[in-house]
Amino acid sequence: MIDARAVVSPQAQVAADVQIGPFSVIGADVVIGSGTWIGPHAVINGPTRIGRDNKIFQFASLGDAPQDKKYNGEPTRLEIGDRNVFRESVTVNRGTTHDKGVTRIGNDNLLMAYSHVAHDCQLGNQIVMANCATLGGHVEIGDWVTMGGLCAVHQFTKVGAHCFIAHHAAVTRDVPPYVMAVGRPAEPHSVNTVGLQRRGFTPAQILNIRRAYRLLYRSGLKLKAAIEELEKAAATQPEIVPFVEFIKHSSRSIVR
Repeated sequence: MIDARAVVSPQAQVAADVQIGPFSVIGADVVIGSGTWIGPHAVINGPTRIGRDNKIFQFASLGDAPQDKKYNGEPTRLEIGDRNVFRESVTVNRGTTHDKGVTRIGNDNLLMAYSHVAHDCQLGNQIVMANCATLGGHVEIGDWVTMGGLCAVHQFTKVGAHCFIAHHAAVTRDVPPYVMAVGRPAEPHSVNTVGLQRRGFTPAQILNIRRAYRLLYRSGLKLKAAIEELEKAAATQPEIVPFVEFIKHSSRSIVR
């Protein structure tokens, strides 16, 4: 299952059914789970842990040193879950000692060609990063986020679950769950209604989310007053709870 022209370190732990294409390089302290397919000319360095049934296409670079001038070769790591797809020339860097020391990617994510995940990023599940989407260091991306082509997220920024980041958007502040963000710098545009419908949210739940969005962004209330009103709604509308909690714990302020 390993092409004779691939270079695999004797210290790497590769499951018996992993496929590795020609001219790919697997470094020491790399663990690759069952069912994973690695195409030609990919490079994976460690410490890196890759789960089951992932697909890694040509020229992808996973687990190499972070692009951080403060990094001095410390043994940080990359952790990848199951059933992810890394398309051509995707780059994912390990963590740094200035944060958690680890970059994490969850399950069932699609990273399209030339997308980049910088050091210490934390990605959830079912995320789509379109071509050339770029994350700065220490970014957190929630489940079911869709990122358009050529968009960029500033370091230390958080994007909540079910968000849609439009193509070419420049995200410099936190984006609450369910929000569609557009522009440079990114601003709230609307609720990601289509995405919520596809994921099984009921019409009543979507209506509640849209009301919460309007209260935050269209009512003219100051942030503190808006949060107080949102907390009242969240008491009987569980779908509003992630929206409220995200806003309350935002560290960079939210897009406005």
